[in-house]
Parts: sequence; structure tokens; C-alpha cells
Amino acid sequence: MPVSLPVQIEPFSVIGGPNQQVIYPQVGMANQSLQGFINQSIIRKTQELINKQVSDMSGSIAEMVGEFEIKNNQRGVLSLTQSNYTIYHMAANGITYMNASTFDLENGKECRLRDLFKPGSNYTGRISDIIKRQIAARDIPTINEFTRISPDQSFYIADKTLVIYFQLFEYTPHSFGFPIFPISVYEPQDIISETGPLSRLATNN
Repeated sequence: MPVSLPVQIEPFSVIGGPNQQVIYPQVGMANQSLQGFINQSIIRKTQELINKQVSDMSGSIAEMVGEFEIKNNQRGVLSLTQSNYTIYHMAANGITYMNASTFDLENGKECRLRDLFKPGSNYTGRISDIIKRQIAARDIPTINEFTRISPDQSFYIADKTLVIYFQLFEYTPHSFGFPIFPISVYEPQDIISETGPLSRLATNN
């Protein structure tokens, strides 16, 4: 049975010590099997962010803050981001990493970027061209030249918008923050999968 109502979201937290708290979401839904799959995926990605922070730096943690944002929770599409900010004692600055998860509840799967588009479509080229135009139009400062997204580029979905994002320092200076590129679902509508999340969100009924 298709899931159409918003999924229930409850926050949980991992407290690793003084000034260390990571808050992550867990879902509640009638489909217990899908609920377990989604929650385990979120827990795994929460731990991946923690592990990346710990492996990147040495020394004792001065502060670690983990947060999440629900970007879409409608029409059988759940999309969210998680972030982790950590600074170590004696370090001048902390660093933030972000990841995202998008679940197609009607098809019972977690989506990769390629799952949103028709098989064989040049979605990487189309999206890359859109990003290049946005970089120029928005006068975004870059530290590395952007050429092309990867086939499984990081993304999330917010209402009728596909949002491509990159990590800090990947293409832009730290002061710019996370570079995000919102793309209306109608812009690449001719190549989006007819059975995927973007097609459902593009309808007006």
C-alpha cells in the first residue's frame, strides 16, 4: 500500500561526553520492515559522520554537535540532511560535514541520484551544466574548478526541488558555507524517472 501521509519523526541523541551531543532522527510508520531499514540507514550515516570527524583530527574533542533537518516528508518521499560540527582542543577552527538521505517510501528503497532519472539518460551532464550556469549567475567564488558531478553525487529533495550539494572546501572557500544548487524538478523533467520520487513531486494533484 503506498505511503502518502507524512512519516512520524522523533529525535534521539548520542551524548559522547561534555559538550558532545549528536541528535539524529528516527521514523515511525506502519510498515515495520521499511521503518527498520530507514532507521538503521540513518544510524549508520550518523556514525559515519562521527567516525570521519574522529579520523580527520587527533587530540581531545572540545565540542561536537550533530543536527538534522527534514527537507521533504510528503507524497511518499522522505529526504533529510545530517550535519556534524567538531572542534578539537587547541584547534583554531572546527569543521562541519554533511550527508543526506532520500527514501522512496512507495518503492521501499533509499535513492541514489541515478535512481531519480531514466536509465541511459545523461543526467550527470544535464545537472553539471545547470550547476555551471548557477556558479556563473550567482558569482560563486571557487577554489577548485567545477567540471562534472559524480554519478552518485550527494543530494536531497525539498518539495519540488532537487538540491545538489558539495562539502566545505570541495569547490568553495570555507567562508561560503556549503555550496548548494537548487534545481526545479521541471528543469530536467524530460529525463526524470516516471516511477521515481521527482515525478511524483512534479505533479500538481
